[in-house]
Amino acid sequence: MQAFHATTVISARQGPHVALAGDGQVSLGDTIAKSDAVKVRRLEEFGADKAGVLVGFAGSAADAFALLDRFEGKLKESPTNLMRAAIELAKFWRTDRALRRLESLLIVADREHTLMLSGQGDVIEPSDGVCAIGSGGPYALAAARALRRHTDLPPADICRRAMEIAAEICVYTNTSLSVLELGS
Repeated sequence: MQAFHATTVISARQGPHVALAGDGQVSLGDTIAKSDAVKVRRLEEFGADKAGVLVGFAGSAADAFALLDRFEGKLKESPTNLMRAAIELAKFWRTDRALRRLESLLIVADREHTLMLSGQGDVIEPSDGVCAIGSGGPYALAAARALRRHTDLPPADICRRAMEIAAEICVYTNTSLSVLELGS
């Protein structure tokens, strides 16, 4: 059975200004199955100041949407506390028999926090405000960190340019980008 390679997602922040970008490529083996998938979402009326929460996912689309639904449920229980909703999802994800098998990663961000979540129960807040997941994640992360250190670009431009650089290196990443922002 051929493996899906389906994503590069990156987030960058400067204070309350945060951006999240995802590419559009979904690959099946050595074939591009779709080039314009949308892997980032905005959940309105949640997060700090109810300004919204950005969510990006990597991995199996079906698994990611199942997790997105669960995460939205956790946000409804704590609509202004992203950290609490993320920790509750991570605990549930790790202990639930069905969810434990899901192969996906999430990046979630509001005006206060950016978090990366995994099925092993990880809830990681990057110390520099930049994180990336997916096949091209390491390339996008390296590019974004260099851009932050050596330019004054706003978060959305950092994400966009980092994704373009990742697409030049990673065969599973393209330049059909979706970029979302909070606090701009």
